[in-house]
Amino acid sequence: MESTIQAMQRGADDYIQKPIDLDELDTAAAKALRYARGDAQGVRVAATEYAGTNRGNMIGRSRIMKEVFKTIGLAAASSATVLITGESGTGKELVARAIHWAGPNPSGPFVPVNCAALVETLLESDMFGHVKGAFTGAVERHAGKFALASGGTIFLDEVSKLSHGIQAKLLRVLQEKEFVPLGAKQPQATDARVIAATNASLADCVADGSFREDLYYRLQIINIHLPPLRDRKDDIPDLVQALLARINREMRRHVWRVEPEVLRCFETYDWPGNVRELENVLMKAVALCPVDVITCDLLPAQMCAAPELLRQRPKSEADWRLSEVEKTHVLRVLEATGWHRGRACDILGVSRPRLRRLIRQYSLVVPASAAEDVDAKEGDAQES
Repeated sequence: MESTIQAMQRGADDYIQKPIDLDELDTAAAKALRYARGDAQGVRVAATEYAGTNRGNMIGRSRIMKEVFKTIGLAAASSATVLITGESGTGKELVARAIHWAGPNPSGPFVPVNCAALVETLLESDMFGHVKGAFTGAVERHAGKFALASGGTIFLDEVSKLSHGIQAKLLRVLQEKEFVPLGAKQPQATDARVIAATNASLADCVADGSFREDLYYRLQIINIHLPPLRDRKDDIPDLVQALLARINREMRRHVWRVEPEVLRCFETYDWPGNVRELENVLMKAVALCPVDVITCDLLPAQMCAAPELLRQRPKSEADWRLSEVEKTHVLRVLEATGWHRGRACDILGVSRPRLRRLIRQYSLVVPASAAEDVDAKEGDAQES
């Protein structure tokens, strides 16, 4: 990504990611030719665009990700406040770091703050600092994150979790470029750029009264929405390749390939945990892989069961009952785990009593080898 950005900043009009797609090359060449001829329909890619395709886990050549990269470039070229939205695991902090890195002060500090990690009093001190004696236990002056982020960027993750009191102080920072540490009388100036992120809908938070409307509009001067992985599955092969390279380097392994069936499983799975979940799946697979290729038996059971269920769907959807889907899925998970009730519960996300009820409900035949499972010895007294 670094080399791509440098090329764009030196005047390149577009970029093509390896391996080169000839159709993509033709399109880029035609666009460059139109621009060179002064064609009014030609679109010049601004030198300020963040047109790279990866930094950390930021990988993608899909149309939707190219738009994200373009907006990142526009955001990096300004000092405006940015709001990054998207589901958990989509890479919001990576985008914030990319904006900082491609901005005017890349050598300045990048200071992340998890707004959901601390109670209000501790978070207020953590963000804005305090003077000696500001509260019980404040035995010395403490510089907050806004002071530490001077000359750089402060990243407020899970900003929707801020209390109304801290929201008011944040609004003052955005409006006046200053804040007052706890216990202080004089405001302190700050030039830190604010980038905020949330996996919630701030518009809904405004509607239900949990988030200030004026702060909402101050934060989303530039809004970057990160799509879930299920909406950009064309990027999965590139993501797998890039993640494997990093994971192998960190783990000192040499697992460089995945079976085609593994990619088919990946492309039919919904990825509720997004790129972070894909990374975790690959890390576990690399750690357990005895050879240099990842096979389906190294994947979570539910990941490989999904495409099989789809292939076996009855022709008449009226015959495909929810109970049949549940029965088939529970049975497959139990078989995949060797009828180990604990692992099956973890995969299915149910309690052990609930799993026992499902086994009885669907008259699943417990293999003799699993009949003496410790779970079977537990009394039904635990059921609720």
